[in-house]
Amino acid sequence: MYEHNFPHKRFNITLEFLEKHISKDQSILDLGVENPFSKIMKDAGYDVQNTSGTDLDDDVSEIENFNGNVVTAFEIFEHLVSPYTSLKAISGNKVVISVPLKLWFTSAYRNKNDIRDQHYHEFEPWQLDYVLEKAGWKVMDSIKFTNPVKKLGIRPLLRYFTNRYYLVYCEKISSKT
Repeated sequence: MYEHNFPHKRFNITLEFLEKHISKDQSILDLGVENPFSKIMKDAGYDVQNTSGTDLDDDVSEIENFNGNVVTAFEIFEHLVSPYTSLKAISGNKVVISVPLKLWFTSAYRNKNDIRDQHYHEFEPWQLDYVLEKAGWKVMDSIKFTNPVKKLGIRPLLRYFTNRYYLVYCEKISSKT
């Protein structure tokens, strides 16, 4: 997955943010198949299970059946047509989510040879905040950060100064009865 381009900075920032908000005694459902960052979470002492790779736009049963308290979604929602469906299905009361930000100097990522390896969305922070709020979540903390790439050119240079990722910690808004 990251043969020549392992995102050390992104993973370090994400783990530090996760450790700030989620204790290691809580079970985590990490949306998406097992990946290098879910292994990093496990190595850091978290109890993590991943979804099986089902299309979360069509089937949220793994989310609905999770008995833990925390769901993470790191660079997953940009691949879904509707992140709202997955967010509404979460029964726990904490989520940690990161998404790539829409960059003014480049198009959204698309791999024409793999339908699962393309971005349907790249977000502006307000867009993620809006879908979270609509699905019943309150953003408690957030950060934006750059993730430079080791390439030459104008766009790689701009990535040193332009925030590329938006990372949020949210809690479920208690419903009024």
